[in-house]
Amino acid sequence: MVAVVIPARYNSTRFPGKPLANLLGKPIIQHVYERAKKAKKVGTLFVATDDDRIGRAVSSFGGKTIMTSPDHLSGSDRVAEAAKQMNEEIIINVQGDEPLIEPDLIDDISAELLENDDIPVCTARAPIAELKDLNNPDVVKVVVNRENFALYFSRSPIPGSKREGPEQRLTGGTIYYRHIGIYGYRRSFLLEFSKLRSTMLELHEGLEQLRILEHGYRIKLIDTNYMSVSVDTPEDLEHLRRKLTEDRIED
Repeated sequence: MVAVVIPARYNSTRFPGKPLANLLGKPIIQHVYERAKKAKKVGTLFVATDDDRIGRAVSSFGGKTIMTSPDHLSGSDRVAEAAKQMNEEIIINVQGDEPLIEPDLIDDISAELLENDDIPVCTARAPIAELKDLNNPDVVKVVVNRENFALYFSRSPIPGSKREGPEQRLTGGTIYYRHIGIYGYRRSFLLEFSKLRSTMLELHEGLEQLRILEHGYRIKLIDTNYMSVSVDTPEDLEHLRRKLTEDRIED
């Protein structure tokens, strides 16, 4: 009933070949696949890619792939194409550059969708505790309503404050949250999403989830303590490699 699809493209602007980059003896995509496979609610797991090199790498460690078009604007568009070949009711989009993705988070998002038929999309948020993250455009911020449905996502610090700066707000119980880039979709909505035209705010912010809000659909947020560890650049990979090596030595 639940499937995970990991979108992975070779020609990343900032880090070409990123899914195949070596992290402690395995390509990044293998780390993501093996972590996702540990989720208890997942029955099917695929990598959706547009490149035979990634397909061969996934096959070499026993994974399954679905080949997709190279022309997709976002990972969710790629997952939507893959969903046309699948029958699962719930499809979880796990980013292909999250080698430490938490299996419990995949299960929590799956549970939210399985238990609530009226939710088309579910994703996650975590508190922001450091000013550098609040001001970092690569850390996407989110604000929600009283029922934890998204009001807006932005690369800028949101919400703003009429009286206080972000420094003051971070000292006394945060109202700032970062978006964790994992999406759970109901398959019927995902196929509808693939037909929606890109929107002004989506293109301006570079955030695919804004397409959903701008077309009037709801996105549910669940809270998590998992702090997203994505590899966007070669520098990110080297930093993560050093950290994991140090952790192994300490263990």
